[in-house]
Amino acid sequence: MFKSISSALQWRGLLAVAIGVVSVAWPGITVGALVIIFATYAFLAAIADGARAFGSDRAGPVAGYLLLALLSTAAGVAALVWPGITALVLTIWIAAWAFVIGVVEVAMAFRSGGQAGERALRALTGVVSVALGVVLAIRPDIGALTLATVFGLFSIVYGLSTITLGAQVRRAGKTAGRLTPAAA
Repeated sequence: MFKSISSALQWRGLLAVAIGVVSVAWPGITVGALVIIFATYAFLAAIADGARAFGSDRAGPVAGYLLLALLSTAAGVAALVWPGITALVLTIWIAAWAFVIGVVEVAMAFRSGGQAGERALRALTGVVSVALGVVLAIRPDIGALTLATVFGLFSIVYGLSTITLGAQVRRAGKTAGRLTPAAA
């Protein structure tokens, strides 16, 4: 059990570090990718809602799903036509996400058991996340390129702390494995 948890944490950390390096090295590509990913999601949502509309046997859901499909299509087109506004909205959305994730991380640091170093690392990760959210909320005009760079640095710190946590979980599992036969 400990091995699978630690492996998952370490893979998650490696992915976060990789995303962070790409975001810092190529912030313009990162922002463009976020806008395109959002537009793609909106178009896929429109297709799914359109399919639901034509799969329904009553008029009420058909009209509702068609309206949702039209709104999603409009959002996708708007994202591609006005990528700057889309990037600003995504900046505000990421600010809210980072703030909430950070608060949860800090709360988990105080509620979880374990070693003091592990709790401190989790709290530090949470504080960095909250700081990112606050800065982006106060100054969303700093630009999406800056967001990509800051997000990249955040991802690197978060990834390194998650890799460290995974290594600690693996060590705890090995220790528990050595102690378990002695207790039986």
